[in-house]
Amino acid sequence: MNDQFYRIKRLPPYVIAEVNAMRHAARTAGEDIIDLGMGNPDQPPPQHVIDKLCEVAAKPDAHGYSQSKGIPGLRRAQANYYARRFGVELDPETEVVVTMGSKEGLASLANAITAPGDVVLAPNPSYPIHTFGFIIAGATIRSVPTTPDEDYWRALESAMHFTVPRPTVLVVSYPSNPTAETVDLAFYERLVAWARENEVWVLSDLAYSELYFDGNPTPSIMQVKGAKDVAVEFTSMSKTYSMAGWRMGFAVGNKAMIAAMTRVKSYLDYGAFTPIQAAACAALNGPQDIVEQNRDLYRKRRDVMVEAFGRAGWDIPPPAASMFAWAPLPPALAHLGSLEFSKRLLTEAKVAVAPGVGYGEKGEGFVRIAMVENEQRLRQAARNVKRYLSQVGA
Repeated sequence: MNDQFYRIKRLPPYVIAEVNAMRHAARTAGEDIIDLGMGNPDQPPPQHVIDKLCEVAAKPDAHGYSQSKGIPGLRRAQANYYARRFGVELDPETEVVVTMGSKEGLASLANAITAPGDVVLAPNPSYPIHTFGFIIAGATIRSVPTTPDEDYWRALESAMHFTVPRPTVLVVSYPSNPTAETVDLAFYERLVAWARENEVWVLSDLAYSELYFDGNPTPSIMQVKGAKDVAVEFTSMSKTYSMAGWRMGFAVGNKAMIAAMTRVKSYLDYGAFTPIQAAACAALNGPQDIVEQNRDLYRKRRDVMVEAFGRAGWDIPPPAASMFAWAPLPPALAHLGSLEFSKRLLTEAKVAVAPGVGYGEKGEGFVRIAMVENEQRLRQAARNVKRYLSQVGA
């Protein structure tokens, strides 16, 4: 029997899984590993959100199948969020759908709008679902840069002129995972104009919309006039409200894409557990102080990490947003490559990071550091790194 399944053959080994397996083995053996690898928030959601979950879960009629596209109250809550945060009006019935995290949403939309052989433009480096969601759907990926400079626009023009068939979809994600790069509203204005001219759908992943620092709020592509003609945007409650395991996200924007995605989802799932959706309403509609608290938390961790690692001999550019730092390998160890360096850092310094090559070939030479440990642990990680670097003469 042939067990070489078509879609599985198209997926390469998950590089980051190698480091994750080593981390798990080390922890099982009793080692104290400081885990800066996975972007897994270490803070709980607000108490009123947990209380709402428990309240609704206690109701006898709350345990049946839910609506695949999300309960009406939650879609209204997301529309209200866009109105107050971005000044964007959304129709909760036709322009909002609830997803099980932005990751599932991107994969569902990829299946809804692409056919085998379609060409999709995706950043490199990027979060894996931005490419592999489409690869699983049968599409072909053409990489474009992640850094939003003039080389980015030249790459888009080149892709449209020299790719057969012409690309039909472009994925963007700012603040970027993994590079933490950001854009301003002028970037999105230029992007919408380009997409309209070239008849390309734009999928914007705005998962880190509220984790911006230094007083520069992250814009939404939906703020641009005409964006709904070409774009869908994904947001997530994972980082904003510390609800990663709850798997709550949204897609908003173009009615045709939202309708296609909603139809595909109706065949695949019955929606998230109703009490979770009710609790998500409480998060979006209730007190928003946790949003500022989380932003301040990650900003302080960023400052501690950059300062402590710098004193340890590893200079890391301070990220402008997100919960990640995109760190070039220490020059004396750059020859190792990001995967081998990550393995040695885990073994010798007891610090787990994510190898940049796991986010695409252009991620080689970097590691992604997640600021998911407290300030004391970040300083401990820096001390461990300093000891390791001194041992190898770096």
